[in-house]
Amino acid sequence: MNERLEPRIRILLGSSIAIGPGKAALLEAIGDTGYRRAWVLAKTMSACFKEPLIETAKGGSGGGGARLTKTGREVLALYRAMEDHAATAVMSDIDKLRALMVDQPPED
Repeated sequence: MNERLEPRIRILLGSSIAIGPGKAALLEAIGDTGYRRAWVLAKTMSACFKEPLIETAKGGSGGGGARLTKTGREVLALYRAMEDHAATAVMSDIDKLRALMVDQPPED
């Protein structure tokens, strides 16, 4: 049994995913590298919060880019803490569920 089970958290605001695993990874990438791809996701995410999560700089000699705001860093830290808490809270249930599962997942 080498397949890992883990919970994934998505925070919904109405029908919009305010933040989830992919959007958290996007925030991390922007924070680490100024990454600007997937701007539609970033705009949706920022629209779900009272303050912007990302700020951008227009292109030019430096090429522009994006970075996390203070609120963006706080939202990301809170989300990662929630993931950790959720994983800890369901660990015994995951162990029980794992015992009921096959050793190798079927191939799609």
